[in-house]
Amino acid sequence: MELTSKIEACVRAALKDLYGLDVTVQLQETRPEFEGSLTLVVFPFLKASHKKPEDTAREIGDYLISNSEGAVEKYNAVKGFLNLTVSTAEWTAELNTIQQNPRYGFTEPSDNAPLVMIEYSSPNTNKPLHLGHVRNNLLGWALANVMEANGCKVVKTNIVNDRGIHICKSMLAWLRYGGGETPETSGKKGDHLIGDYYVAFDQHYREQVKQLTEQGMDEEEAKREAPLIKEAHEMLVKWEQGDPEVRALWRQMNEWVYAGFSETYKALGVSFDKIYYESETYLEGKRKVLEGLEQGIFYRREDGSVWADLRAEGLDEKLLLRADGTSVYMTQDIGTAKLRFEDYPIDKMIYVVGNEQNYHFQVLSILLDKLGFSWGKGLVHFSYGMVELPNGKMKSREGTVVDADDLIAKMIEEAASVSADKVKSLEGVTPEEARETARIVGMGALKYFILKVDARKNMLFNPEESIDFNGNTGPFILYTYARIRSILRKAEAEGLSLPSTLPVPSDINPKETSLIQHLGLFPTVVRQAAQDYNPSCIANYCYDLVKEYNQFYHDFSVLHEADSLKRTLRLALSAAVSKVVKSAMGILGIEVPERM
Repeated sequence: MELTSKIEACVRAALKDLYGLDVTVQLQETRPEFEGSLTLVVFPFLKASHKKPEDTAREIGDYLISNSEGAVEKYNAVKGFLNLTVSTAEWTAELNTIQQNPRYGFTEPSDNAPLVMIEYSSPNTNKPLHLGHVRNNLLGWALANVMEANGCKVVKTNIVNDRGIHICKSMLAWLRYGGGETPETSGKKGDHLIGDYYVAFDQHYREQVKQLTEQGMDEEEAKREAPLIKEAHEMLVKWEQGDPEVRALWRQMNEWVYAGFSETYKALGVSFDKIYYESETYLEGKRKVLEGLEQGIFYRREDGSVWADLRAEGLDEKLLLRADGTSVYMTQDIGTAKLRFEDYPIDKMIYVVGNEQNYHFQVLSILLDKLGFSWGKGLVHFSYGMVELPNGKMKSREGTVVDADDLIAKMIEEAASVSADKVKSLEGVTPEEARETARIVGMGALKYFILKVDARKNMLFNPEESIDFNGNTGPFILYTYARIRSILRKAEAEGLSLPSTLPVPSDINPKETSLIQHLGLFPTVVRQAAQDYNPSCIANYCYDLVKEYNQFYHDFSVLHEADSLKRTLRLALSAAVSKVVKSAMGILGIEVPERM
């Protein structure tokens, strides 16, 4: 906040002139029960002032009245707290700054801005995206926007897990039970179609295991000896060997899935600058691991497997290549890192992956550093918690996941229903515009409900709660934004416009100063979100700002204020709030409706 920084600089000058102190100070927002807007805690300066708390506060207050160039109008000292009242002219100047900067809160990128690569999504091609993927994608997209808002160059990437036994399970089930079914003949999205066969494999496999155990076989042995799993492993071997028929089927089924993924990504409003595929990166990983073996970074055991010894780093030994030469997930990540480093001059790498992989990324960071990747040691694992529904956890192979497409459709349907109930008309808009508004509100509700929660925490997603027009929800914020836009349209219709520089009104009330203070915090919140890798602080800032505006709007008229200077200030406040809400929600990947 420019105003706060200005007064803090004046306080530092006061401390140096009065007591010879050269220290950093931080003003706080004055508590509601006291007069003033900004508060300085003076207790840390008593040793230098050799005075009582209230006397020290008054001495600093007198200095500010004389030397702040009119910024501090008056003060009151309550024990060790100096409460400062800022002048109306300074508040107006602060609002002018916000109004005149079209990119308020954002840092423009420079030529030498760091390049941050962010990986998110990371789906498997044996099933559609589900609620867990929704949280991953929304977090990744929001984090990319946060870093861009702070002046970084950003590359958004995805690694698709398109190989392995789980892929072969879907392929085998389709061959066995599909009868040549395609997305076109079934009317299903390709990812849904393949996901159905992944579930079908598990159902038939369980039945085979059950039959074998009923015949007296041990359960673990039955799981290994069931015909379906043995066939799936045989198919995996054929894939590894480049069998033409297996590879052709694999490519066809993956194309179906990718087409389905693209629809879901579009509905979520996310995209990628570069997509990598495990089928292309795992061989690079094997080569890089063997290179590390030659350099003595890794070692080979008697059975032929390759390992990294991380005991010196306080960890254990990590398998990198199995005895048969096949790779593990760590190998794939090393290969993907190699390709990415060749493609882009990465300064920082951020992986958006669930917290069950915390140890994996701790190890990956050490291995990449050992292999010479400059950003390896400083890689960031943006670790997030599980997302669950009121009725419990999800399991893909059992078909109990909450499908992303179904969730999106449900949210839009709920938004249309709730909007029709809560908002009696959409100002005469067409049915197409009403549907678009329902889409914006439904997706806003979904995104906001997920992003307002600290990513590190597990969360419970409740669709009904998320769509509520009251409380800390997306619809509450979107409705307030639309209300402000309606006010501004009415003002324009009445011939009221905002001057390029606001005139100073005779006075300004505490609700208005509080709003300007909240607006002034936006750049700080944006910076904090990047420093902490925490988009939720932007979401909750937005809610606090909107809540503050609604209290102001309840207590004071905007369009019907008789004093023209006050009316202009309130219109400018309303416009500034709408601008910051749009910017904040935009960082989160949330659209805002002009009408609701």
